Amino acid sequence: MRKGIRRGSGALVALLALAAAVAWMPSAAGGSEGTLREYWIAAVPVTWDVVPSGRNAIEHEHFAPGETKFTAVVYRRYTRDWAKPMTNQPGPSADNDGIPGPLLRARVGDKILVHFKNLDNEFERPHSMHFHGVEYPFGSDGAYIPGFSTKGGNVKPGDTWTYRLDAGEHSAGVWPYHDHSRSMSDSIAGGMYGALSILGRNEDPPDREFVVYFAEHLDLRTVNGRAFVGNTPVFRAKVGEVVQWDVLAIGDLHHTFHVHGHRWQIPRGSEDTRTVGPAESFAVRWKEDVPGTWLYHCHVEDHMMIGMIGIYRVTR
Repeated sequence: MRKGIRRGSGALVALLALAAAVAWMPSAAGGSEGTLREYWIAAVPVTWDVVPSGRNAIEHEHFAPGETKFTAVVYRRYTRDWAKPMTNQPGPSADNDGIPGPLLRARVGDKILVHFKNLDNEFERPHSMHFHGVEYPFGSDGAYIPGFSTKGGNVKPGDTWTYRLDAGEHSAGVWPYHDHSRSMSDSIAGGMYGALSILGRNEDPPDREFVVYFAEHLDLRTVNGRAFVGNTPVFRAKVGEVVQWDVLAIGDLHHTFHVHGHRWQIPRGSEDTRTVGPAESFAVRWKEDVPGTWLYHCHVEDHMMIGMIGIYRVTR
């Protein structure tokens, strides 16, 4: 097995929006205009193990100690003013320790402040946060554009920046965020990506929300930074609960999301498999009615066999 982290095949193209925009103004928390939501996020170095069990349970394949580890910089959620780290995800949505980054939640009409601090003392690279699906002024774009971008597009080690976002009328859904600084390719390959989940203005939240992030690490195919059953997240629900699956992809490849024993509704009927490409995302819901221990996975067979597969347990 090759141990090097896969690199992106090309740079993303940043587009400048030249149209005039209404200035972002923070509002008081609550009220008919939405809620002001604040998050404190830092880029921190970690040693990440893609296969912490050391084995592929289905194929009975074993990995040598250290073969599936690498040093990464990840997004981690903190308490106010970066006083102390918090778990990134609620409940079983992820491993709570770095890949993907924090699940950020909001509702249409909300304003979001994301306070970011670069604590990368390992590689000492600049980092940033670039958000899909929301509205923001140019200073909160988070992309490095030589000669044009603000400090927020290339936050140096030890520095901070606040991104000011609006959950607009067309922002409902699940969206990716990721590093878009000068070190973007290395940073995304190392795990600097996460999800933003936005409810519609009058939409009820699900009983359970699961994040499935497809990506490539160490030439393996991963779900939330882990590969193979026994390492990827085990999602749990009960019959009668409304479950939402937030499905995203990052990197160079397209994937197909599939859950055994289940379908979800689409305008023309129903489906049980959907394709997702780099920086694409979607959310699907259903009311759980089928108990059992089910597989979820990418249905590109090669991707499934080298890691993109996990367990979904439904009880009564």
